[in-house]
Amino acid sequence: MDIEIVTHINTIPIYRRFTDTIPYTPSLKNRSKALRKVGILSEVIFWIQAHKGKFYKIDFDRQRIIGNYIVDFYIKQLSLIIEIDGASHNEKDEYDEKREQYFKDLGLNIYKISDTRVKHDLGNVMNKLEMYISKEYSKPFN
Repeated sequence: MDIEIVTHINTIPIYRRFTDTIPYTPSLKNRSKALRKVGILSEVIFWIQAHKGKFYKIDFDRQRIIGNYIVDFYIKQLSLIIEIDGASHNEKDEYDEKREQYFKDLGLNIYKISDTRVKHDLGNVMNKLEMYISKEYSKPFN
């Protein structure tokens, strides 16, 4: 397998970590589209910072179907899920644990951001994401 650099963050190379097979449930397509149209405020705020390669030319997908779930954001080149946790995650600990384990079993990483932080501290949210990606993806993955 070729080692591919996706981008550089502050001169640090960011290496591709691609998961070949991501399960897809076609019956969730309309729900995924509807979620994109509704536009939860924190997700829209984050999306404005991340889409069209604005964040180090990294390609983000929004409301991506993975198996029987829809994730807030997905970076295919890094096999990284980004979840913005707000009120919809309250009282759903067991469901969230099962969902996260499913993603981990597929070889995906999960990065969580609080809804409140996106709304009130976006600069630091983006800096912390930058640091996370720099740390986790700065070495070639085998």
